[in-house]
Amino acid sequence: MSRISVRGFAVASATAVTTVGAVVGVAAGGQQQGSSDPIEATAADSTLLADIPAGQQAVAQTASLTQQADVQSTAADAEARKSAEESARKQAAKDAKAKKAAADKAAAEKLAKEREAKKEKEIASRSATRDSSSFPQQASYTIAEVQAMARQIVPSGQFQCFSNIVDHESTWNYKATNPSSGAYGLVQALPAGKMASAGADWQTNPATQIKWGLNYMNERYGSPCDAWSFWQANGHY
Repeated sequence: MSRISVRGFAVASATAVTTVGAVVGVAAGGQQQGSSDPIEATAADSTLLADIPAGQQAVAQTASLTQQADVQSTAADAEARKSAEESARKQAAKDAKAKKAAADKAAAEKLAKEREAKKEKEIASRSATRDSSSFPQQASYTIAEVQAMARQIVPSGQFQCFSNIVDHESTWNYKATNPSSGAYGLVQALPAGKMASAGADWQTNPATQIKWGLNYMNERYGSPCDAWSFWQANGHY
């Protein structure tokens, strides 16, 4: 039997006993004391009826369920927030990677275009240089005159490299001859006769030697500056 049932039974029993006692007292001609018993019984009854824990249990159970629901809701919110933050982090990393790849691609394309433009400019510069036949023939030439010819034949961006090689090979003497190898001219062609491909006057015309030397550097190394880089690493070209 539950607590509610026990207390209900106790209340009913006490009421019944009190009622019987009151009847007996009246029948026996007892004094008025018996008439106060029902009042006390009623007070006792009220105390017992108010002390029923069933409602409190229901309230406690409801509060517990509410608290559990709040905890579960908070946990669900935290999990959802964590999942959203993780998704955002992954997306940010993906976006950053894609942005870097695009930037690297753009930089590579820009560099390729710059190199191509530089190459085209050098080709145009070479084609715009004066031919050796455009210089009037002289009996002899000073170093300054030879250098002036070279400035007009060699592209401006390559002249310093060309000049560095000539400085080391012949000190700008177009008749310089290597007694041991037979190398000849400004760029010390070996054998010397190879310069005939640029003109029959290769022995006496600095412009013809400059033209041959420039073509040689371009064909063998790519440019005078590339030839100079090789010269610096090896002491010859």
